[in-house]
Amino acid sequence: MSPRLLLALTPFLFTPIAHAAVDCANASDQATINQCAGQDYKAADNELNAVYKQIKERLKDNAEATKLLVDAQRAWVGFRDAECTFSSSGVTGGSVYPLVYSSCLTGVTKVRVEALKQYLKCEEGDMSCPVPGA
Repeated sequence: MSPRLLLALTPFLFTPIAHAAVDCANASDQATINQCAGQDYKAADNELNAVYKQIKERLKDNAEATKLLVDAQRAWVGFRDAECTFSSSGVTGGSVYPLVYSSCLTGVTKVRVEALKQYLKCEEGDMSCPVPGA
C-alpha cells in the first residue's frame, strides 16, 4: 500500500474510536447531543429488530401470517418515517434537526417494540393473538 493512500485513509481508521469515546451523559455541544440521539435510535432499532426476528421465528411455519407481519412492519416503517419527518419539519435545516428527528424515531420505535413484545406474551389458546406461544 502506498504511503500516500495510507495517509489518506488514516482519519477513517480512528473514526470508531472517536465515536466510542462520546460521553452522552455529559454532552454539551449540539453535534455531540445529535450523535447521542442517533445512538439512542440505533439501540431502539436494534431492539426492534431482535423482537421482530423472534416473532418471525415463531411464525416460520405459517407463511400467510409471516407475510402479514412483513406487510405490517413495512407499513409501520412508512408511518414512522412520515411521522418523524412531519414532527421535525419545524426545525428542518437547523442544527437541532438531527436531535429532533432521531428523538422522534427513538420514541416511535420504542412504542412499536412494546407492541411487538405483547405478541410474544400471548398465552396458548388465545384466539385473538396472531403469534403462537413459545
